[in-house]
Amino acid sequence: MDGSVYLAYDYPLLGAFWTMLWIFLWILWFVLLFRIIVDIFRDDAMSGWAKAGWLVLVIVLPFVGVLVYVLARGKGMGRRETEHVRAQQKAFDSYVRETARGSGESSEVEQLAKLSEIRARGDISDEEFRRAKEKILH
Repeated sequence: MDGSVYLAYDYPLLGAFWTMLWIFLWILWFVLLFRIIVDIFRDDAMSGWAKAGWLVLVIVLPFVGVLVYVLARGKGMGRRETEHVRAQQKAFDSYVRETARGSGESSEVEQLAKLSEIRARGDISDEEFRRAKEKILH
């Protein structure tokens, strides 16, 4: 054994800590890399050639490309993510409203039932009931 001491291997717990730290950093790196790639495709203001250039830079020189992208366009990443989330929420809300509303009109049976209740209360005459009933059925 040579004279240098490998502290991480002298203490197995410290070795496990360093291994977990490196795994965490690699996962963090890949998450950042994929978020940048998604942001490149999501940006509508960027031309196709600019997107291709950024992609080539990020894929060919990943560390330099990610660093330059975050420095140059990092501020807009949060804004674009927020806009995307708002658009998704708006689409979801619209879908829920459409689904909850149903067809938008009550069925003929429901309309006739309401009409009968109005006539039973005496709010409309038999002649008005007959005309409204014909209107609903035709």
